Amino acid sequence: MTAVIIIGGIILLAIIIVAAIYNSLVTLRNRYKNSFSQIDVQLKRRYDLIPNLVETAKGYMKHERETLEAVINARNSALSASQKASGNPGDPAAMKDLASAETLLTGTLGRLFALAENYPDLKANENMLQLQEELTSTENRGAFARQAFNDAITAYNIACEKFPHTIIAGMFNFSLAQLLESTEAPEERKAPKVSF
Repeated sequence: MTAVIIIGGIILLAIIIVAAIYNSLVTLRNRYKNSFSQIDVQLKRRYDLIPNLVETAKGYMKHERETLEAVINARNSALSASQKASGNPGDPAAMKDLASAETLLTGTLGRLFALAENYPDLKANENMLQLQEELTSTENRGAFARQAFNDAITAYNIACEKFPHTIIAGMFNFSLAQLLESTEAPEERKAPKVSF
């Protein structure tokens, strides 16, 4: 009888430990998904600002149609990648596509701002100044959101790789998640200089 109670107690303890580990992995996974939703909010705001920026610049930069179209195309590509990533945050392919699309968008915006330097009236335009300020503010909030996302992913991945969590993670298909990293080469990571 005592052996049955001891075995029953060990089985109950094992079930409690497995449930606790499973619940902690679910919590960490939901935290990184929530963190990505904060990135998604900032990206949507960024994508919404860009058409207004292009429309404002269009009146002044009539001869820069190629650059304006490149900005819109990059924005649409980034929006599509963002929507794919929000469906499965942490998915390696989705995170890589999003990072690449965001890098392309940042580059085209940099070219737009560089060209805008050649148009004094555009540089002085109140709407352009306000849009640039909103875009800068959004970029800053997005950077903080990316940091929080990457922190949440790191905590989740560490938990999945620690023993005995790794056993439970494997049993219940908790796969490692991908950080949202820049795809730029180190020399391209310098902040663009934009002044209006």
